[in-house]
Amino acid sequence: MSRTRLYLFLHWIPAMIGIAVILTESTAMMGANNTSRWLLPIWVKLFGPITPEHWAVVHHWIRKTGHFVGYGLVSLSFFEGWRATFSERMQGHRRIFTVVAPLALISTLLLASWDEWHQSFLPNRTSKVSDVGIDFSGALLANIILLLVLALVWRNRAKRRQEAVHPVSSQT
Repeated sequence: MSRTRLYLFLHWIPAMIGIAVILTESTAMMGANNTSRWLLPIWVKLFGPITPEHWAVVHHWIRKTGHFVGYGLVSLSFFEGWRATFSERMQGHRRIFTVVAPLALISTLLLASWDEWHQSFLPNRTSKVSDVGIDFSGALLANIILLLVLALVWRNRAKRRQEAVHPVSSQT
């Protein structure tokens, strides 16, 4: 395996892991009726007893939060894979905003759509367009946060470089 291919492979591993997690979670085993069996004891251990009515609401929000956070992380892994793929061709940081982030979001949207479509064939799973919206919202927020952090890092690096080239004279 050439060095370039190894570099790309290593940078796509997080996305492959994310896809594998989604594939696992998209099974009948991870349906709401099954996740409640192991999430409820954890909840009770951490927070104490809960009525079945309240548990239904809490369980719903735990699962939706899982969608939001999980797809946010998967999108960041797609971002890293696409960034590595285009790193040699990218001239400047703005290209990341215009090429890599949209590809990460599109990849995440396709995965989320496939996930919901796949679940429509499973008897104990539901398939909802709103879940794709939750997934994409998590991805969008994760990418916005990442890009804001990157913008700050790039700005600080540029400032340090400029200070190194043109040091500010100290007045005594």
